[in-house]
Amino acid sequence: MRSIGGVFTVCLLLSSSVFAVSAQTENSASRANPTEKIIIDTDIGGDIDDAFAVGLALRSPEFQILGISSAWGDTHLRARLLSRLLKETGRTDIPVAMGIVKHPAGKLDTLSQAAYGEGGPADENYPNAVDFLLDQIRRYPGEITLLAIGPETNLGAAIDRDAATFHRLKRIVLMGGSVYRGYSQFNYGKTHGPEPEWNILCDIQAAQKVFSSGVPLYVMPLDSTQIKLQELERAEIFKAGTALADVLLVLYTQWARGTTQTPTLFDAVVVAYASHPELCPTEPMRLRVDDQGYTRVELGTPNAQVCLRSSSDQFLEFFMPRILAPGLVGSANGTRTRVSALRGQRPRPLDDSARVFLSYRAEDVSAIEGQTNHSSVAECSPEKVDGTWHDISNGKIS
Repeated sequence: MRSIGGVFTVCLLLSSSVFAVSAQTENSASRANPTEKIIIDTDIGGDIDDAFAVGLALRSPEFQILGISSAWGDTHLRARLLSRLLKETGRTDIPVAMGIVKHPAGKLDTLSQAAYGEGGPADENYPNAVDFLLDQIRRYPGEITLLAIGPETNLGAAIDRDAATFHRLKRIVLMGGSVYRGYSQFNYGKTHGPEPEWNILCDIQAAQKVFSSGVPLYVMPLDSTQIKLQELERAEIFKAGTALADVLLVLYTQWARGTTQTPTLFDAVVVAYASHPELCPTEPMRLRVDDQGYTRVELGTPNAQVCLRSSSDQFLEFFMPRILAPGLVGSANGTRTRVSALRGQRPRPLDDSARVFLSYRAEDVSAIEGQTNHSSVAECSPEKVDGTWHDISNGKIS
């Protein structure tokens, strides 16, 4: 929503942030533990859908989030962004791992939300994402769901390092591919057919390894993930006054400066499916990633469960209450955390830490107004797709 910026953004941020936000940990014995151990591998900071996906995971009590790893491009800056997001939402219990630094050939990947990431810790020693993933699988064999919502570089490297351990994942749920419909094509009307999808196209060889790994694979392709977050829904989120809503507002505003597009919640569909699979029913298929980055349907034994259709209404009915609610969320240690946003109560006097917080937010807004355009992410391939140049801005082909 391009109208959210400047003075209005400052007012909204300051007015929602002066209310105290407290967090207290509830004993897991008093409530059922999260049922699903997950690791998220994300290229957060490019397109905005990763931020909403991570936010949804934080608001999903079904999950025990073992860690979040950064993928693709400037993975150190992405890890800093994740660290800051988790700190500001009260989730420092979740480890952050740094993925393999890999840019498009001859180009430099940039982040639309770089200004926010630069406010994260610069000197933190992040664990290696591949080591972290394999160590967690050894600790919890057959129990971990890996949510892959970025290029699969870290996954491919883990397979190369120790395929036997990687195979002990419970499953992989990934956003990737284009089976019958490409970008800006929906489940009605004409289609110009499938296209190479961003997460696959960025690291084709890694994707080929993942699709042939033998790990149970659940694929959310472009066919089912092009769900738009319209202006009314965005306004509801950004006025919620929770710590998560404040972070999403800053990240969205930085992303929106370089685009007129409506946010598409590609990656959030993966998170929703992992806890509520009825939101994106799957069917067994055999998919092969070819050397041009297409996901081709083949005859033979299925290697994936693929969701080809989803309902925007059903998804948003699930997504919105979770993003808006300040209630219980999953954690890394099996407990749950209750975040109490005291909206509507008398604000307490600001202490020094609150003043620093508000100043930090004002700096974010200043950075938004003065930054160069970070939202044009370099193409993963310099080649034409079907003889046509495609705008791969904000991390997706359009």
